[in-house]
Amino acid sequence: MDELLQGNGFELDFSSIFLLSITICAFLIPVLVILPPVGLQKGDALVQTHTKAGVDGTKSKLKNQSSDEHAPQPGKPPKVQSLVIYPIKSCKAIELTRSKVFPSGLQFDRLFTFAQLKSPFPVAVDSTDEEKSKHNWKFITQRQFPRLANVTVDLWLPDEMKLRKQSMKSTEAFIILRFPWREEGWRGLVSTLTAKLARGRAAVPEIEVLLPVDFPSNADIKERGYTFENVRIWKDTITALNMERELPAELQRYLGVSNKLGLFRVDPDQLREVYRCAPTKEEAGYQPVTGFQDAYPLHLMTLNSLKEFSSEVPKDDELKELDVLRFRPNIILSGAEPYDEESWKQIRFKQGTSSLYNEVQFHVSCRTVRCKMPNVDQDNGNRHPSEPDKSLRTKRAVDEGAPLNGCLGMQLTPLYDLSLGEDRETWISVGMDVEVEERGSHLYIKQ
Repeated sequence: MDELLQGNGFELDFSSIFLLSITICAFLIPVLVILPPVGLQKGDALVQTHTKAGVDGTKSKLKNQSSDEHAPQPGKPPKVQSLVIYPIKSCKAIELTRSKVFPSGLQFDRLFTFAQLKSPFPVAVDSTDEEKSKHNWKFITQRQFPRLANVTVDLWLPDEMKLRKQSMKSTEAFIILRFPWREEGWRGLVSTLTAKLARGRAAVPEIEVLLPVDFPSNADIKERGYTFENVRIWKDTITALNMERELPAELQRYLGVSNKLGLFRVDPDQLREVYRCAPTKEEAGYQPVTGFQDAYPLHLMTLNSLKEFSSEVPKDDELKELDVLRFRPNIILSGAEPYDEESWKQIRFKQGTSSLYNEVQFHVSCRTVRCKMPNVDQDNGNRHPSEPDKSLRTKRAVDEGAPLNGCLGMQLTPLYDLSLGEDRETWISVGMDVEVEERGSHLYIKQ
């Protein structure tokens, strides 16, 4: 072969092959950058008519959580530092600057939850065949499946100006959930290369799922094959809409869920009624409710309480700092004395430096009793073997109603002006001042 190539005027040596490879790469790389061999992402289409909700990472109000700028200042009230929602329970957060407040919590918060189909086994020997074959849906969180922390959620809201330019009208909002996924073999190499060319060096190949935000109509439910089924949230069982047909099989494998995986949309007509530490119907003027939140409509934390607690938590290579998002709050305050919120019984948010003129009032229902979920790093889904759970149990077992558990944060129930009648809707914004209207003690009541 060598003689044949030489006879035809070709003489291939290492330097020739190297030069040829460099030439090909020099030609292909600019082409791939300009025209990457990847299909459009769902967000690329939505950007024409919608705007992605949330604060850009570079403008986050949570970048320097332990800074002295959040310390209490004499004569100044605590302020709303940040607002956070989790449209899909236990997945990545979306930071906001303002939000509507409904009886069930912040708008768009915990609209969906993942659940797995579980059997009651082991069962008693004398159980009936019906009991032995019975299965039920139970919600899942990062407690069991920490990779949920890597499931990104984007919320796309209709943009009136963009729609007008397109001569379109729409009130539909959408959620795009994304999770890392790389195929095996050469397909995985190609998908990794194209992801980095399209979205930067840190990008990884992902699978996307598009979901409607609005509760589907009866016609859509029938057409899409959705079903109403019971799902268990802690000790409560509610009926919700199972939209599992929208889930790719790869998601179940990525999360490590061995049972059947479902995706439930909360039914606005079948919310969970909240009792225990919440105000009564007579006190609140309405029956407190919630959706897929753990127990109460909203969760409040203060940066100075977190800073104080963090100073007592041993750090290592796996846990260098405690991010407030590990604790899944909705309202994050700065400027409050450490743990002062534990004496609050009723609070009111006023304009402060925000652009809102309304006020919003909350019943401070109880402390937040912590589980092991804060052990999960929200940046990568890695679970620390012991912290901060161990420190919570030893340093923050402060509620006689939950003597074996640590507490950090407070659970809130919205209160409304009774003169508004059924119009229970208001706004909250970053920059609002916090006025403590009533103080008292708290005693947690278990489910």
